[in-house]
Amino acid sequence: MDNRAEVREFLMSRRAKVTPEQAGIPAGTNRRVPGLRRSEVAALAGVSVEYYAKLERGQIAGASSSVLHAVADGLHLDDTERVHLLDLARNADGIPTSGRARRRATRPGPARPSLEWALEAITDAVAIVRDQHHNIIAANPLARAFYAPLIGDGGRVPNLARFQFLDPTARDFYPDWDVFAAMCVAIMRAEAGRNPHDKGLHDLVGELSTRSETFRTLWAAHDVRTHGSGTKRFHHPVVGELVLVYEELAVTAEPGNVMLIYTAEPGSSSAERLGLLASWAADGGAERAAGTARDDTP
Repeated sequence: MDNRAEVREFLMSRRAKVTPEQAGIPAGTNRRVPGLRRSEVAALAGVSVEYYAKLERGQIAGASSSVLHAVADGLHLDDTERVHLLDLARNADGIPTSGRARRRATRPGPARPSLEWALEAITDAVAIVRDQHHNIIAANPLARAFYAPLIGDGGRVPNLARFQFLDPTARDFYPDWDVFAAMCVAIMRAEAGRNPHDKGLHDLVGELSTRSETFRTLWAAHDVRTHGSGTKRFHHPVVGELVLVYEELAVTAEPGNVMLIYTAEPGSSSAERLGLLASWAADGGAERAAGTARDDTP
């Protein structure tokens, strides 16, 4: 990805989102741009207009941490956006986020046995491990039942982003599809900022941009976010609506991979339905569903 273009478009998109009122600046009349003017951001950051204009042209290499934080303050960046700006600056300086030499991304392989055992030990929650390309590389039995519309069988690596944007089933599985779509793209944007030379991610973005107009529009917005924790609503074809909370945990032995655990509030209807889904999985329902998915695949 073109670092200068990424910096330019990110800063311009953030500037357009901040109103003069939010920045404590008189709005005045005859404003020709949405949000703030370059001169206003420069004044808020304590730098010259010429210097800020240089940054917004993408020439961010060599910018000091203090200047970047001042610009982030002026643009009212949240924590994730601030980290993204610093990632873009590090990449412009040729410094990997990890401080180590970059390695070529490899194709997803089988999960380590110990990781599989850890997932298998989680019996009352949906637990998966995904990589930085949104591939599900390991899942516990309940997760295989939960993600039956996505996972299928036959050795293929299921991809959450492709499912989100390219599979019509996703709109049924995710009742809040628009929210999930924006979240998925924003997470991918943040990852691209950390690892702009990741060919696998670059190829995935290219594929989705070609095949999904919605993805193209969301990608062009330059929004970034982390997953972390929260609540999501699903509609499973077997047990119906599920409202689940999630926690995302880094797999430190495999940088870039994360474990996602979905649970239901104890005593809730979602907890009861999750229990029914576990019983369905134990009776072989997930395997039968996977077989149906294979039969339906063109």
